[in-house]
Amino acid sequence: MAMEILVGSLNELDEAARLIIENHKSSRIFAFFGEMGAGKTTLIKAICKYLKVKQTVNSPTFSIVNEYDTEQGKRIFHFDFYRIKKIEEVYDIGYEEYFYSDNYCFIEWPEKIESLLPEEHIAVKIVLEGNNRKILLP
Repeated sequence: MAMEILVGSLNELDEAARLIIENHKSSRIFAFFGEMGAGKTTLIKAICKYLKVKQTVNSPTFSIVNEYDTEQGKRIFHFDFYRIKKIEEVYDIGYEEYFYSDNYCFIEWPEKIESLLPEEHIAVKIVLEGNNRKILLP
């Protein structure tokens, strides 16, 4: 069943984050598709807040991956593949250990590594519509 969430303000992000996680309870790999400035990092921050991440959540633009811990002692991995030039860079960071760890993985710019995404990933598409964001999920 496809899901569509309309977000008109930052105040509505917490509810969007809750809906995404609650409606995909068994999923761990989330690939965030959207143009530059669509709000991928902002949505991931809201999801991490919902999952009770202890650290400050920032885009891992230069480090490729950031690791966070939740209050429950779980790990979350946040990827940003925007600066990837060759797929070998993803092999070099050991992506399989992250993707198949059964921890949450939130991936920005997944189109750069689509051939490596696990089949069971959840594609989260963020579409700009004026001042609103439409979040589309399976």
